[in-house]
Amino acid sequence: MKVRPAPAVAAAVVDRGKVLMVRRRHPPNADMLALPGGRVEPGETLFEAAVRELREETGVDAEAQRVLTAIDQIQCDEAGRLLSHFVIVVVECRWTGGRAMAGDDASDARWLDAVQLSEDAELCASARQIALELLTVAEFR
Repeated sequence: MKVRPAPAVAAAVVDRGKVLMVRRRHPPNADMLALPGGRVEPGETLFEAAVRELREETGVDAEAQRVLTAIDQIQCDEAGRLLSHFVIVVVECRWTGGRAMAGDDASDARWLDAVQLSEDAELCASARQIALELLTVAEFR
């Protein structure tokens, strides 16, 4: 079967100097901390998908604000064969309500500050970079 790139979103939410992260139950990045997110459903906008995935995985309600970046998440087997390719669009969201609790595809949900983001070994690299950049920008708003 030929692997094709699949559209996905990640919701980047900052509140009181912390970024919301989830521990993923499924690949890519299974058992790692990452931004909440998942696949874009047919007919769904990027903003709608980000808000839906955030609510499903954390119970947090938010308003999508803007696209921050897009990243490729490519996984290959030991022989170099392509297993999966997700194009993840990171959407900045503004928290509007709800208390973060793990749900759906997440086994944990937590707010991390800059020190925790810098030091936590269980945080996937792309989420760490995006979250730290987001906190830096949020300081100047």
